[in-house]
Amino acid sequence: MRENINEAVPFFKPKMMAKIKVLRPIVLVLWVILIASNFSAYSQSITDTTQHLVLPTIAQVNQGNSYITFPTDIGNLQPLWFEGNIIPNFFLRQSRNSRLLGVLTPQIIIRMYQEESFPVRTPSYIPQITVYYQICENPNQNKMNLFARIAHHSNGQEESFFLENGEVNTRSGDFATNYLELGLIKTNYSRRFNAHQFFKTSLEYHPKPWMALELDGIYSNFRWHNSFSIFKLPSKSVARTSQKSDISLKLDATWLFGNVNDWQPVSWARLNLSLVFYYHPRFLEDIGLFVQYYSGSDYYNIYFGQHINVLRFGIMTDILSF
Repeated sequence: MRENINEAVPFFKPKMMAKIKVLRPIVLVLWVILIASNFSAYSQSITDTTQHLVLPTIAQVNQGNSYITFPTDIGNLQPLWFEGNIIPNFFLRQSRNSRLLGVLTPQIIIRMYQEESFPVRTPSYIPQITVYYQICENPNQNKMNLFARIAHHSNGQEESFFLENGEVNTRSGDFATNYLELGLIKTNYSRRFNAHQFFKTSLEYHPKPWMALELDGIYSNFRWHNSFSIFKLPSKSVARTSQKSDISLKLDATWLFGNVNDWQPVSWARLNLSLVFYYHPRFLEDIGLFVQYYSGSDYYNIYFGQHINVLRFGIMTDILSF
């Protein structure tokens, strides 16, 4: 019967099938958003009003955690001894319950390669300033939060972007861009799952005058980020004012717009996906173990032209308390 599908249903032509295949990346992103929204909406019906989050906690979830990977990556990333992501956050606020919060973050990402002399090549420097505003004043309601960010991303190099043969100079080429990001974060507590949930959507824009000239046409200057996180709290915890999650799960999906390497407007190459599972052993206080799968353009400064698929393991800081 499968062999007769094309004869019985004449509209399943190669051109039509090609169009359907092209739409898959967009459908996947929308599916992620729909699932996250429905899960959050379902949980609202069983919301426990005794649980609420202060703005610094919401900001910490959005800013991310510091981590270091083990030399056990599985995929097409160059062999590394480790990748380290250092994200110190400095909060500027009037009080713990303020609805307005500023965050200064001098983020740095470094990779040590498994080569002679253990080189650390072209670290990513990403200093940023983020402002958060909590829309809802009632602390017992599910919160809607706005945030705006201005950031710089460079690799600290000053030599030519391209080599004489036209290839990108990943060893010492100058990479630099500045961008703005504006987004919305929705939070919710589910009593059924005893978990805090976060859904974020944001737009990131790199004005062309703020980018290195060589990035024009090969680097996406307009990006749509979507993220869904869930933090499962201990089921039988000792009564206390705050507690850490036992496990957490975070799914990120980013769509790259703009003229990039003559990609089609809808292409798998434009989609970056990341899934992180985190486990916090009870015998550790401030760190835990994580596993991540990432597929998409490399986020490591001038290496952005490389498409990577990697499964990695490591340890991650855990300073969140709910």
